[in-house]
Amino acid sequence: MGQEIERSQFSDADFDNFRQRLEEETGLLSRYVRKGVCSSLGPITGFELESWLVDSEMNPAPVNAAFLEAFGGSLACPELAKFNVEFNSVPQFLRGQVLSQLRLDLGELWRKACAAAESLGVELVAIGILPTVPSAVLNLNNISEMNRYRALNEQILSARRQEPLKLDISGHQHLAVEHQDVMLESAATSFQIHLQVPLERVREYFNTAILVSAPLVAVSANSPFLFGKDLWAETRIPLFEQAVDSGGFHEASHGPLHRVGFGSGYARHAITEVFEENFQHYPVLLPILSESPPEQFAHLRLHNGTIWRWNRPLVGFDPDGRPHIRIEHRVIPAGPSIVDMIANAAFFYGLVEAFANEYHEPLIPFAQAKDNFYQAARYGLGAHVIWRDETKLPLKPWLLHELLPKAESGLKRLGLAEADIAYFLGIIEQRILSGQTGSEWQRRFIEKHPGEFSTMTREYLNRQKSGEPVHRWPL
Repeated sequence: MGQEIERSQFSDADFDNFRQRLEEETGLLSRYVRKGVCSSLGPITGFELESWLVDSEMNPAPVNAAFLEAFGGSLACPELAKFNVEFNSVPQFLRGQVLSQLRLDLGELWRKACAAAESLGVELVAIGILPTVPSAVLNLNNISEMNRYRALNEQILSARRQEPLKLDISGHQHLAVEHQDVMLESAATSFQIHLQVPLERVREYFNTAILVSAPLVAVSANSPFLFGKDLWAETRIPLFEQAVDSGGFHEASHGPLHRVGFGSGYARHAITEVFEENFQHYPVLLPILSESPPEQFAHLRLHNGTIWRWNRPLVGFDPDGRPHIRIEHRVIPAGPSIVDMIANAAFFYGLVEAFANEYHEPLIPFAQAKDNFYQAARYGLGAHVIWRDETKLPLKPWLLHELLPKAESGLKRLGLAEADIAYFLGIIEQRILSGQTGSEWQRRFIEKHPGEFSTMTREYLNRQKSGEPVHRWPL
């Protein structure tokens, strides 16, 4: 979805022609993978960081066009709402002191971005859901001035036969609201990790990313509040799933698949099964025809960009033009601090590297990995999960005694600097021991200061600026 389109109205012929080209490109990618044509470079990483622009009262500031002009450069772009922006990193090989380098690069990018925001009298906040965002500002007056977003809204509502989108989330409290457009999606912002691995290993790493999604969402939870309600540890998960839901309304939909979700299963034989499922089971939303050759996979990539699995394979290209397939891990929210986000990434890299190389097949059934994920998103570090031999485990001791050592072994296997491994995994360890994720810090603040969401957001921003990891944030 990172590309602009020329128009937002489409004919039946547009959909037919797009689907024909999508079928051609899906078949071509399958042949490429079978013949080993795709890249064997990796592991290589990068990230996308979605953030909020806020005013002096900590309310959303719909000024992303002015912000992007002030920021300049190619590493930032608008998100769905005028009060959101996205930052992108330069890809780097996972080796040596890459964790320290990622921290430095993200820190420098963030400092430049904050200076651009301050020049406009606003500020940047990296947080999964802005606690002060009111439902009333999530409307089409605040949609970014890009055709792709207006087209997305029109096509989602068309697929739903103009039925309103409904949020119904039960957590610590209950939230039930209806909304007339897809702007609810803009209330959820994330820190998305991209991981490119050699083609011959991408299926195993994709399956492993699914497997470890539960512990990652638990340790990184940073989104407990929405519209004043205390819901899940990571409320971003049900919010996004329900905010772009078109499943079941479109007559071309086959089966209970949703455009945002955990997916339908592991990749059993090849990663291309995911793209084949995209073609077979997901109606086209944006039938923008491209004149580029099939080898550029323009239609496949655009269609894939309208299906938001929490772990999603992406087709891209190496600097020499050779196609690659990389994994986008979408479960981690934005924030709380730069160092926290890099620590979350380190935990992810270590776990997927260790499990993908130690086990040829996932250790638990997909249905159990899925249930673990939603339990972890709802209850955070207080969750229980089912692991090998159908053993039910409390999350915190499992993280401390099995998964942290596993992540350490994976990072060592990658050849990362030992000082970096100790430092960043040490942050994850202290977060688990203290029980203070970003989500828990927010909850404890509101428990101490009921209803003071603006005050909390200001204090959160001050702590974020300090650079301290969240387990050290006082109340």
